[in-house]
Amino acid sequence: MQIQHQWKAAAVVFSAVMAGVLTGCERKQVVLDQAEMNDSDTLQTLGTDENILNYTLPAVGEDIAVMQIRDYGDVKIRLFPEETETGVENFKLLVESGYYDELIFHRVIDDFMIQSGDPKGNGTGGRDAWNSESGFAQTISNRLAHVTGAVAYAVGEDKMNQSQFFIVTGETVQNELFQQLREYYGKAFTPAVEQLYQTMGGQPYLDGDYEIFGQVFDGLEYCLEIQKTEVDGNDKPKHAVVIEKAYITQYQGEEPHWLNAAGEEITGEAE
Repeated sequence: MQIQHQWKAAAVVFSAVMAGVLTGCERKQVVLDQAEMNDSDTLQTLGTDENILNYTLPAVGEDIAVMQIRDYGDVKIRLFPEETETGVENFKLLVESGYYDELIFHRVIDDFMIQSGDPKGNGTGGRDAWNSESGFAQTISNRLAHVTGAVAYAVGEDKMNQSQFFIVTGETVQNELFQQLREYYGKAFTPAVEQLYQTMGGQPYLDGDYEIFGQVFDGLEYCLEIQKTEVDGNDKPKHAVVIEKAYITQYQGEEPHWLNAAGEEITGEAE
């Protein structure tokens, strides 16, 4: 049955994949709160009835980030300083300093995400733009969701951001998954957010736990291709996937190239 299949997929991610997948440092193993069954009457509602910002474009002249990925192509990212001011400032400063140039995607999981930002290339390194040992606190926006193409910081148990980030490649989301998240993990979503996830795909169980600060609006096809690369037992690509150069530029009004998790192009507003 579809429910069993969807629940099995979610359980695999929670129990086998999530431990350490989105960690910024190996000594800070990730233990997601939602991986524990909900034993209270508390229900966390995620998203908003207002427009979710992921699939909106920046204003002409607004700063965007571009990552030139060797042997793939350019990935263009809208940034959301109005929602996550410090997180965007940190990312921009690191990009402008050349920090991300020549770094690899050190962890890649098909139908889930691709992760980079660690100069050690093994998930144990990274720093923020201010050279803080601890990083900086998360800002979680209710207007940003872990839909396909979302860009967020990878953190450890302390939930402090540094330089490691991931891009959601996602998978198709069925209605049954929202029922499971509500019943077992105490997470509910507004109808608008549920509809967006069902249209675009993503990883809704990550909402509320990671700071989303950007959204890929062009070049997502390269991220979807990277997720298929052959990896070793630690989910590290056997052939290096390298950010040749990252830079900040201004949006000139080019048309977006929205894709869902299946790689299908969505024209117009992805709502």
